[in-house]
Amino acid sequence: MGAVKASDPLPSPEAQLRGAAPHALVATARRLLADRVGAREATLLLADYSLTVLQPVSHLPHTGDPVPAHDGPAGSAFINQSPVVEVLRGSADHLVHLPLTVRGDRLGILTVRLPAAAADPDTVLQLAEFATALGHEVATAGRDTDLYLQARRTRRLTLAAEMQWQLLPGRGCSRAEYTIGAHLEPAYAIGGDNFDWSTSADRLILTVTDGMGQGIDASLLTSLTVGALRNARRAGIALTDQAALADQAVFAQYGGKAYASTLLLEFDLATGTVAAVDAGSPQLFRQRDGHAERIELEAQFPLGMFEETLYEEQTFQVEPGDRLIVVSTGVHGTRSAAGDLFGERALRQILSATRPTSPHETARAVVAGLVEHYGSRELLSDAAVVCLDWNGRRT
Repeated sequence: MGAVKASDPLPSPEAQLRGAAPHALVATARRLLADRVGAREATLLLADYSLTVLQPVSHLPHTGDPVPAHDGPAGSAFINQSPVVEVLRGSADHLVHLPLTVRGDRLGILTVRLPAAAADPDTVLQLAEFATALGHEVATAGRDTDLYLQARRTRRLTLAAEMQWQLLPGRGCSRAEYTIGAHLEPAYAIGGDNFDWSTSADRLILTVTDGMGQGIDASLLTSLTVGALRNARRAGIALTDQAALADQAVFAQYGGKAYASTLLLEFDLATGTVAAVDAGSPQLFRQRDGHAERIELEAQFPLGMFEETLYEEQTFQVEPGDRLIVVSTGVHGTRSAAGDLFGERALRQILSATRPTSPHETARAVVAGLVEHYGSRELLSDAAVVCLDWNGRRT
């Protein structure tokens, strides 16, 4: 390439973000925002693993104070996924809080300090588009630097949790036909619970897996199970065969001494027909017209329990406006200190109360209700919740 001529247009902000070194995205964003909208300051805050606070991104050991992820102006922007303009008392400046989201996966917030006169609707819209571009670059940069993963931590992850978080596709996914939100606890010590998804032009495959045991043993088992399911899925074979091949892989390694409970769902995006294989204990609920009901599936053997298990597929239908919720054993099987089970009644109450909220907030609320029921965030069993809103395909 030749030298850039003086008459050539300047690179777009998106192009300049793409060209920045992975660790320098925040500094590049600050410079671009100062040059283009007169920003006095810009702060990138990422949601921590438990979704309780938004952590400022800075080079360790230096860091700023976290802000609540569900309160205040920044928390409001994060929950509602829309910009919030905060008027600063005793100052001529405003703070603009902008969601940082990548294809439905909520990463955090970009907070920009502007002169009050510059915080007009058109500028806020431009900043929202800039935040989206920055979010994509942060997600990509995570392949090459630990900076953004470190910024999400309020404390050290266990080794098992490190392995599990690296195995996850994200905590949300969205396209026209559906929106997914998911949550895990204990976030900093998770061991065997996992959720996974993959979408194509016409299909969505969603799995929720609960590997038996705790700590590293559970994490290794789940890693093998999820890897086997992905390998089978990417071979393009049927859902029952995906379960069978993963079953064989787990049995070959553990000989039936350890196994993984898994629910496999395959959605036809055009028709709303869902194929299901229930290989274990995750439970599935559907909310429709204000009523929540459990979808009863034929319980089959967990993956790896016996050699060469044959799995059968069932089908059910989802309609536009439906909400599906999958909960692992650590949710529906947890008891309080008094021995009371966190059962369907408690779950239905939470689902009813959170129906107006997003799938992300519903998944978080279910886990929060579980923690309250149990009496501590240090749950004895992993708890995974996946919530899916079905919109259907417009013809």
